[in-house]
Amino acid sequence: MAYLNEAQHARISAAVAAAEEHTAGEIVTVLADRSDGYSDIQLGWAIAAATTALAVLTLFPDFFLGIVDRVLGGWNHQWHPQAVLSLALAIVILKFLAVWAIQFWQPLRFALIPGPVKKARVREAAVRKFKVGAERRTHGRTGVLLYLSMREHRAEIVADEAIASKVPAEVWGGAMADMLSHIREGRIAEGLIAGASDVGHVLAEHFPRSDDDVNELPDRLIEV
Repeated sequence: MAYLNEAQHARISAAVAAAEEHTAGEIVTVLADRSDGYSDIQLGWAIAAATTALAVLTLFPDFFLGIVDRVLGGWNHQWHPQAVLSLALAIVILKFLAVWAIQFWQPLRFALIPGPVKKARVREAAVRKFKVGAERRTHGRTGVLLYLSMREHRAEIVADEAIASKVPAEVWGGAMADMLSHIREGRIAEGLIAGASDVGHVLAEHFPRSDDDVNELPDRLIEV
């Protein structure tokens, strides 16, 4: 799913290039639709729903067996063990399939994902992208990744070794706040531009550009 058009991509690339004018650091921007498929969470909710349904049937068997009797025509009949077990199995299967299937509706799927899980998966995805696209790919190990994951409504900033040793993680808070303030209002390109600019200012302070500095990583936005 593409969130930005070519003109917005060009603006972000230009902003990254401008942010790198006064620093030896290299900024990489990544925009992702999501950081994970969360199939394990989908399966977990389906299992939990099915297990809960079985537990409720076990606790209140007469109530549910009475409902089945009325649905079948109101005749009270003897529920032998095989019939009860068959009913329990049918309820478990139907409940599992229903909850599993309804989670293919994306708003519900992501609403059911616990916040700490989203945070951890976004961080893991950002680190993976950083290792592939920026880590140790610059001469001075001065790469920084701005990672934005839209479905989870989360962003991460990951820095290479040389930067992480000099710049505490808290310093990136301002850049994160500026970026997210725009993105919350739907201005994705403006958010990434603001984030790149703020990161550039931090890098320029700690890693000023030398006369022989070359651009080692692409300035373009990577949208996945």
